[in-house]
Amino acid sequence: MGLRIHFVVDPQGWLCMGLIIFVWLFNTFLIPKLILFPHYEEGHISVAAILCYYLFALFCIISLLRASVADPGRLPESPKIPITERDFWELCNKCNMMRPKRSHHCSRCGHCVRRMDHHCPWINNCVGEDNHWLFLQLCFYTELLSSYTLLLDFCHCYYFEPLKKVNWDLFVFRHELALTRISTFMGLIMLVGISGLFYTQLIGICNILDLYVPNLMPRIQAGTSSDCHLIAVRN
Repeated sequence: MGLRIHFVVDPQGWLCMGLIIFVWLFNTFLIPKLILFPHYEEGHISVAAILCYYLFALFCIISLLRASVADPGRLPESPKIPITERDFWELCNKCNMMRPKRSHHCSRCGHCVRRMDHHCPWINNCVGEDNHWLFLQLCFYTELLSSYTLLLDFCHCYYFEPLKKVNWDLFVFRHELALTRISTFMGLIMLVGISGLFYTQLIGICNILDLYVPNLMPRIQAGTSSDCHLIAVRN
């Protein structure tokens, strides 16, 4: 599915997204160096644990970049309004442009977005009709990566056997306890925040389905009965 590139010039959004990338880099380089590779060398875990971690990290960063640069559904300056849909369009009182109903004007981006959900500073982009599914992917993969990171931190401290071959000259092993606590704190913050956001997104989708499905069922049934009537007449 082709997506149009959309780039928002916002220093605050760049800062927030930079913090997310820093957390991702910190855990992506720290966890394998401190936990995965040493325990794999001593036979405590299998290579599948390392591959799963890198796979989750890869999916997470790809979904972050795609959600941040994908067009959320920005309306063009001179939209072509079909005659049959003119009743479903309205004038925006901020940019003085025609827009479909359920569209909103983003003051940070400076334009209207179709079915805008919110402007997320953590991806430096709006969440709208065209990139909402990418935002849900980002929430899902971030939950997986955060949960897996917390699990590895817990197992390293309380479950895995102590490492026998430790190179204390390395920075990560000299400050092992502090780095593990920082990783655990970051994982908890990310997991709690993303879980709450992901929950609200799913609740919103369920509410939309509850609103539109009952209204569509009579139309579907009416269309089915009319089709059956036409078939009977033709026969």
